[in-house]
Amino acid sequence: MRSFFYHIGRYSLLMKRVFSRPERWRVFLRNTVREVENVGISSIVIVLIISLFIGAACAIQMNNVLQYSFIPKYLIGFGTREILLLEFSSTIVSLILAGKVGSNIASELGTMRVTEQVDALDMMGVNSASYLILPKITAFIFFVPVLMVFSIAIGLVGGYIASFMIKGLSTADYLQGITMLFRPFFVAYSVIKSVVFAFIIASVSAYHGYYTSGGALEVGKSSTRAVVNSSIIVLLFNLILTKLLL
Repeated sequence: MRSFFYHIGRYSLLMKRVFSRPERWRVFLRNTVREVENVGISSIVIVLIISLFIGAACAIQMNNVLQYSFIPKYLIGFGTREILLLEFSSTIVSLILAGKVGSNIASELGTMRVTEQVDALDMMGVNSASYLILPKITAFIFFVPVLMVFSIAIGLVGGYIASFMIKGLSTADYLQGITMLFRPFFVAYSVIKSVVFAFIIASVSAYHGYYTSGGALEVGKSSTRAVVNSSIIVLLFNLILTKLLL
């Protein structure tokens, strides 16, 4: 319990340093644009591929569930859309990004720490926490909702492709299902969750990387802790946000 509160306190103090006013806005904006490419654009391909196959799998599984009932086939499209909107494209994609981007952030900052680059910035009077971490958090918060929207769209395309392989399901039925009883709030709900999850992943991973101590072996351990802890916190906040927003 003492260790838990110790890390909570140190994390809070780090975030206070991170969100201080940047010393040079031009440098901050340049670093943020670079981080958008590093943590966001480089993740588009893996997110789209996974979303395509998951959308197709959701449609096929929905058909397996409904094939022995008198429920209309167009509910396959409806169920696929709801799965993608409510859980997959926000929560599951965030867990995937925790493994890819979170480990990258932790290992990058951990390497800079053990090679004393962070100490060099502090000795020059630079707020190393804000300089190194704030652009990563800002870029990730900005780009994850974009990835979420792409994920939903490609997931629905995957379900559409799968509809050609499902006996008794026409593409017209699938398209009717994904458009019926649409609630725009579900999109806002997914965006809110993705923003919160993006902050958790980036900040927790940065925390573990920034406070890495030791040698190269500790960098790997910090990266592992960052992925595990950020994933657990994402799942916890998924439950909290679902209860609060729905």
